[in-house]
Amino acid sequence: MTALRCPVVELRQYTLHPGQRDVLIDLFDREFVESQEAVGASVLGQFRDLDDPDRFVWLRGFDDMPRRARALESFYGGPVWQAHRDAANATMIDSDDVLLLRPASVRGGFPVQVSARPVPGKPAPSPPSLLLATICYGNSPFDTTFVEFFEQRVQPVLAETGAEPIAYLQSEHSANTFPALPVRTNEEVFVWFARFTDEGHIDRHLNLLERSERWHKEVLPTLSQRWARPLHRLRLAPTERSMLR
Repeated sequence: MTALRCPVVELRQYTLHPGQRDVLIDLFDREFVESQEAVGASVLGQFRDLDDPDRFVWLRGFDDMPRRARALESFYGGPVWQAHRDAANATMIDSDDVLLLRPASVRGGFPVQVSARPVPGKPAPSPPSLLLATICYGNSPFDTTFVEFFEQRVQPVLAETGAEPIAYLQSEHSANTFPALPVRTNEEVFVWFARFTDEGHIDRHLNLLERSERWHKEVLPTLSQRWARPLHRLRLAPTERSMLR
C-alpha cells in the first residue's frame, strides 16, 4: 500500500475582504467540512496565512479527476452550499488562485494516517503544528530527474536544517473536470510541505538553510536553473478543525 492519501490535490488560496477571514473560517469549519467529505472530497487542511491577514489557504483532495467532478457537482449543487454560499462569497475578493496538483512520486503524497479532526466546539487534544509550503514555479515540466534530485538532494538538506517534510507534489495537467471552478492552467509547479512546531522553528530552519553550504552548492544552482521565479513560501497555521495540524 502506498502513502498516497489523495492522487489529486487542490491548493486553494483565497484573498478576502479585510477582517473577514475568521468569519469565513467559522463558517467553513462548521458547514463545509463534513458536507464535502460526504460527497467524496477530502478536506485535508485549512489554514490562516501567517504573512497575510486577509488570505485563507486550504487543501482539498480527490481519488481521481472523474470523482473530483462528481464530488464538486454534488457539493456545489447541494443544499449546504446553496444555503451558505452568499455568506461565504461575501467574505471573498478572489477565490480563483488554485493549483491542481498530484503527488510527485509514490512517496510524495500526504500520509494516509493524519490527525483526527477536532470536534466542533471542543479544544484539540494537542497544540497544532505549523506548515511551510514551498512553491517552485518551473520554466519547464518537472520530470522524473527533478523528482529524484528533490528526493536525493533537497530532502536531506531540509531534514538536517530542522524541517519535517510531509508531502511533495507537482502540477496535474488533466483537463479541469469542473470548469465552474477555475484552476491555474499553463503553470509548472513543484510544491513541498513541511511541518514545524512553531514560528521560531520555521525561522531557525530558514536561517540554517540560508547558512547551509549544501543548500548553496548542491541545491540552489539546480533549483535556480529550473525556476521561473524565486521560491514562494507560505507559512500556514491550521484552523481549529484542520486535519493537517
